Amino acid sequence: MATNSPPKNLALASHIGEELMGSDILVKALIEENVKHIWGYPGGAVLYIYDAFYRQDKIQHVLVRHEQAAVHAADGYARATGEVGVALVTSGPGVTNAITGIATAYMDSIPMVIITGNVPTHAIGLDAFQECDTVGITRPIVKHNFLVKDPRDLELTIKKAFHIARTGRPGPVVIDIPKDVSFKKATYHGYKEAVDMRSYQPVLKGHAGQIKKAMQLLLGAKRPYIYSGGGAILSNATGELRHLVEMLGYPCTNTLMGLGAIDANNPKFLGMLGMHGTVEANNAMQNCDVLIAIGARFDDRVIGNPKHFAQNERKIIHIDIDPSSISKRVKVDVPIVGDVKDVLIELMGMIKESGLKPDAAALADWWKTIEGWRSRNCMKYDSENTLVIKPQKVIETLWNMTKDDDVYITSDVGQHQMWAAQYYKFKDPRRWINSGGLGTMGVGIPYAMGIKLAKPDSEVFCVTGEGSVQMCIQELSTCLQYKTPIKIVALNNRYLGMVRQWQEIEYSGRYSSSYMDALPDFVKLAEAYGHVGIRVERPEDVEPALREARRLKDRTVFLDIQTDQTENVFPMVQAGKGITEMLLSANLGSEDL
Repeated sequence: MATNSPPKNLALASHIGEELMGSDILVKALIEENVKHIWGYPGGAVLYIYDAFYRQDKIQHVLVRHEQAAVHAADGYARATGEVGVALVTSGPGVTNAITGIATAYMDSIPMVIITGNVPTHAIGLDAFQECDTVGITRPIVKHNFLVKDPRDLELTIKKAFHIARTGRPGPVVIDIPKDVSFKKATYHGYKEAVDMRSYQPVLKGHAGQIKKAMQLLLGAKRPYIYSGGGAILSNATGELRHLVEMLGYPCTNTLMGLGAIDANNPKFLGMLGMHGTVEANNAMQNCDVLIAIGARFDDRVIGNPKHFAQNERKIIHIDIDPSSISKRVKVDVPIVGDVKDVLIELMGMIKESGLKPDAAALADWWKTIEGWRSRNCMKYDSENTLVIKPQKVIETLWNMTKDDDVYITSDVGQHQMWAAQYYKFKDPRRWINSGGLGTMGVGIPYAMGIKLAKPDSEVFCVTGEGSVQMCIQELSTCLQYKTPIKIVALNNRYLGMVRQWQEIEYSGRYSSSYMDALPDFVKLAEAYGHVGIRVERPEDVEPALREARRLKDRTVFLDIQTDQTENVFPMVQAGKGITEMLLSANLGSEDL
């Protein structure tokens, strides 16, 4: 850096009551919110903000190579830490490039604040250079958004944005700042410790009467089932959830977004449920007589056809912070609006106080039925194959190698995502980072580098495919610049695997545009970005390659693993089918299990 560089922390040198530029007020507010990292890409509309960042050293700005990756990286950081992720993009194409990342976070309820630049206030609506209607474009995919027209409003707006993002059902909030607002001055009044918004008062404490009804239903059940989703993790309620499972001795399952809330090695855990869930998890969901849904939303990938799901009579308890999620797809009997953690604490307190116990004989019969389904061993595959690399074997090898270590697993979207969810036995929450609701390809590397920045002493693996990885592969450059040594495990089957699987099963094998005819040499590509590339072609080389990648602790390593092109993800529930109408690897005919 040049010797005549301006002094750092100029933005922090001013005190309450002084006139500050809007950009300096923004940076001070972010520091007050304890923001440590921000991911972004500069442009004309945000240059005053970047100048303010240059004059401080409390927040590290990470220069990504594409705005989509800025939001994904901040998203991955938020998922792994539970803190609010922050991204910064410029106006026009900067905003539109960020849209996919914002929608991804919105679908999975991730707390984020995205700061966007805009043209000066006097030019808004006049089709100025790099103008777009940020508020209008983002309205359907944010929890809330703000257009700040006066620098005097910045402090309170930022406080509101962080409060909204992290409370209630979390989600992304956009703050749109026209360029003139960032350079005009306003009196700095100091950052508020708290904010009270009359129009936004999320309910945290569940209704005691409803919780009592839930307790009575649970303890009177003959075939109970505990079903939890991402909400249990977002509310940091996994300790309470595990306690409830052990207290009652009931079978339990997690959604794709809830994996890790229950230790996958717990015998009461039936595996993931839904479209690619286990036979035992799906059959228990269909045949239980009392179901408690905890921070989950009965989405289409979980229950399949709602009419099929409704064929069996059952009582449903639904705990969720968001009242709009309750009875949205499935009518429930005992709705409980409140924070999952608070509600579970009160529920367990009532159970203890009641002195009542579950029906032991009925529960034993229920477990006997479940063990019959479990004996089908629906996750079995050709693990002894020595001719081709089975993708499931790669994941199992990775799990066996890292199961006792401090590890985070990110994934892109496709077959590799499902294999990672099925065969990596997550034992802790916030260790499985993937895009669930939107199903966004390209998130894997940005998620991984965001986590690695937050957790530098942890190992971070990105499980991906040769299709997904190319969507944000330019971020290998960011990994080098900011020294975030991640390990990329690419299950390369030369196909858009999930598309190919559907085409095989539902389109008579007409593989329309699902084969990759011109793939790069990923080893050379990794090396061109300054990293290590390893190509793996034989089953016996998988474990040594993974060990070598782990040995190179300070290097990003790209493992290009040539996997079986014909392998499909099973079990599988086809669109429009019920969750027990599953295709299994040994039998491609639909059968109601």
